[in-house]
Amino acid sequence: MKSLLTSALPYANGPLHLGHLAGAYLPADIYARYLRLMGREVLWVCGSDEHGAAITLRAKKEGIDPREIIDKYHALNKGSFESLGISFDYYHRTSEPLHHETSQEFFLKLLKRGDQFEIKTTEQYYDPEANQFLADRYIKGTCPNCSFENAFGDQCENCGKDLSPTELINPVSTISGAKPELRETKHWFFRLDEHEAWLKDWIKTGKVDGVQLHDPKDWKKHVVGQCMSWLDGGLMPRSITRDLDWGIQVPDAPGKVLYVWFDAPIGYISSTKQWAAENGGNWEDWWKGDDSELVHFIGKDNIVFHCIVFPAMLKAHGEYNLPVNVPANQFLNFEGDKFSKSRGWGIELQEYVEEFKDFPNSEDAIRWALLRNLPEQQDADFTWDGFTEYHDKDLADKLGNFINRVTVLTHKYFGGRVPAPQGRVAPLSSGEGSGERFLAHAQVQSEVTEAVYKIGKDIEAFRFKDAATTFVELASFGNTYLQDAAPWSLFKANPEDPAIAETMYHCAQIAAALALTCTPFIPFSANRLRAVLNQSPATNGDWQLALDTLAAGHPLLSPEHELGEAGVLFPKIIDRKDDSRNAIIQKQRDKMAAVLAAKSEAETTSEKEARDPFKPEMTFDDFLKMDLRTATILTAEAVKKSSKLLHLTIDLGSEQRSVVSGIAKHFAPEEVVGKQVVCVTNLAPRKMAGVLSEAMILMAEDGAGKLVFVSPPDGFGDGWGVR
Repeated sequence: MKSLLTSALPYANGPLHLGHLAGAYLPADIYARYLRLMGREVLWVCGSDEHGAAITLRAKKEGIDPREIIDKYHALNKGSFESLGISFDYYHRTSEPLHHETSQEFFLKLLKRGDQFEIKTTEQYYDPEANQFLADRYIKGTCPNCSFENAFGDQCENCGKDLSPTELINPVSTISGAKPELRETKHWFFRLDEHEAWLKDWIKTGKVDGVQLHDPKDWKKHVVGQCMSWLDGGLMPRSITRDLDWGIQVPDAPGKVLYVWFDAPIGYISSTKQWAAENGGNWEDWWKGDDSELVHFIGKDNIVFHCIVFPAMLKAHGEYNLPVNVPANQFLNFEGDKFSKSRGWGIELQEYVEEFKDFPNSEDAIRWALLRNLPEQQDADFTWDGFTEYHDKDLADKLGNFINRVTVLTHKYFGGRVPAPQGRVAPLSSGEGSGERFLAHAQVQSEVTEAVYKIGKDIEAFRFKDAATTFVELASFGNTYLQDAAPWSLFKANPEDPAIAETMYHCAQIAAALALTCTPFIPFSANRLRAVLNQSPATNGDWQLALDTLAAGHPLLSPEHELGEAGVLFPKIIDRKDDSRNAIIQKQRDKMAAVLAAKSEAETTSEKEARDPFKPEMTFDDFLKMDLRTATILTAEAVKKSSKLLHLTIDLGSEQRSVVSGIAKHFAPEEVVGKQVVCVTNLAPRKMAGVLSEAMILMAEDGAGKLVFVSPPDGFGDGWGVR
């Protein structure tokens, strides 16, 4: 079975940050690397998205050609990916002639069908000073939903509401600052509404025309929830053209270009075509073959385009395969807040590569920290403290320490060669009468086999964090096994004790399993580990070979296999003898502290309430800013070092969120699980006692001063809006 993988085309308008890497690229890289190690045919395509209003807007402001912008950021982002080991098979550009040709052919095929488009005359804003129609992003105004004064014509970045330019209050052109005028213009609209019925069936059941194409149970809950929200609300025709001079020209329609959301996903197809042209093979085998499966890796902001719009385009065209899964991740925040280039909050990929160039294992250090905290089911938060902890505890203390001890002891007792096992079938006492036991031959081999198998299955199911957890557990098992067996004690009592060889043989097998299974996660370090074990870098089919070898009861490293010497594989960040690595981290903390210090210190709500029991007067419009939703509490636990806070997980129907609530003195954790509540969902995320809170649960106080939940009436479902 062929696996065709795509990752969202990054916009060539600026540098990417860690949140982008965690959303659509690191998970795909892990998945692609694993499939290759299983010996499967894999093609992973991506590329720069180089059209759209934002690029032309920036070019106009800077007085340069759009090509200068896209060339700069295509090279920058492509180089960042390469530096961090993101192993695309092909990285294309939507400005290339082949992409223009492919997109125009796609458009003409749908046009020829006669039932996929309709041409509408609509009123669109026109800048009388710049003498041009304005794309949605060329217009700013006040959001009618939250009163944010700098909302764009397609979306308010404050409240997230989708908008049309005519909904904005007091709109202005971002090009000239002039008040735009409404003028008539003609555009093509894709009849997305005609695809609503089959799309709904496909999302809910995995079937199209009675054929089972995927198992909906394998799709993430928040992906299905967001899709069904759109479908249940009813689909409408969507404009696929714009009045611009930068983009893919609509055939026989001067001044009209294909809207970027229409041409960008076709970039996956043109990237595959270019790969095939340069490497041989038939691109259609990957997109249309019965033995090929398509998987899209994206962030949650792209779910609708990849689960509704693009599948409708593919089916309307005919012959193309639909995705078997779209494992969209949620968002990654940075130190308790959203990434923001304008505020200097966060770190960009090329910035990380440059500033951590003297940091040992820097590429894998960031890959590992992001992997251990991937926003798979809910938004997550990257912190430098977490980065340090994951590196030192997982990579240095568990993985690096184990590999080093194994090689040192093997050299000490057996001249660096893996000893032959003694074939014990029962546990024996360790040396010096300690009474502790170490595991028998079959038990150790079973632990290794199960771990290698489970890590792979979790990766196949897009449970990358679970796979990483199992990997760490295998490293911990190796350390515990070695410590309990204590070959140094056995050697002191009797250098000829066969249990020494037994122990070091099994430790060598655990080390080999770790060096193989870390390859998708930390590929640079994996190559070093395998070199220490005197193995070549893992390549296509090696994971499957290992599974077959273990299933047959054979070792991953045979007796007499010679090991190298490890040394310190992962120098610790927190190290009393060398503070250079911690200094690099501290520099990042200092940058964040400077950003916070630059902000004016606003008076907190609690301070205001302490002086005045009544809150200031608000308008009805202020009240409308709140997005109130019903939810169910799934889990609850006390927050460490706090007597007031509970950490809750709530289910909003379309997604799950983390909430910190000051109710611990009123409710035990077990009392609140299963409660239906009303919560405010559009508050900015913040950290409380080191835990990220992404919503606020509404509470009331009874006459006795006890808190009670504001609960919806029976029959309300999770995620219902409260009016």
